[in-house]
Amino acid sequence: MAAHPQPFQTFLDEQRRPVLSFLRAMVGPQEADDVFQETFLAAMRAYAKMDGRHPRAWVLTIARRKAIDHHRARTRRPEPRAEVPEVAVVDRGPEDGEIWSAVAELSDAQREAVALRFGADLPYREIAAALGCSEDAARRRVYDGLDRLRQMIDEEDHS
Repeated sequence: MAAHPQPFQTFLDEQRRPVLSFLRAMVGPQEADDVFQETFLAAMRAYAKMDGRHPRAWVLTIARRKAIDHHRARTRRPEPRAEVPEVAVVDRGPEDGEIWSAVAELSDAQREAVALRFGADLPYREIAAALGCSEDAARRRVYDGLDRLRQMIDEEDHS
């Protein structure tokens, strides 16, 4: 087990913003807080076992798995349709929501890579570690995701 130079709270404070940004892109702004809590509970339990080489990639790997679990769980439980859910007001620019809505339409691999790159601001080396692929594959996923987003914007502009 690796000794950690910082307490878990310090780690959480440092990783809070990129993890929450990533989760907002992966599960949406309303669900991100719940998945964030699940992520850091799992991270806290495993913190003593972390090797310490890529701490952000390590916690984002956990976040990615929790986001996948969240999506799987949603497909198994019925959603009531009688009432429209209240949507929390989020203070952000008009393009922000549109961009992340478009990102949500990407394939899983592209969405994860784009969210890690631009939501969590990870370098490609850490994206590769979080996704369990090579650095070249991580670059390709981001490139393909951005290319698809450009196509979506062009299609929208021409309609």
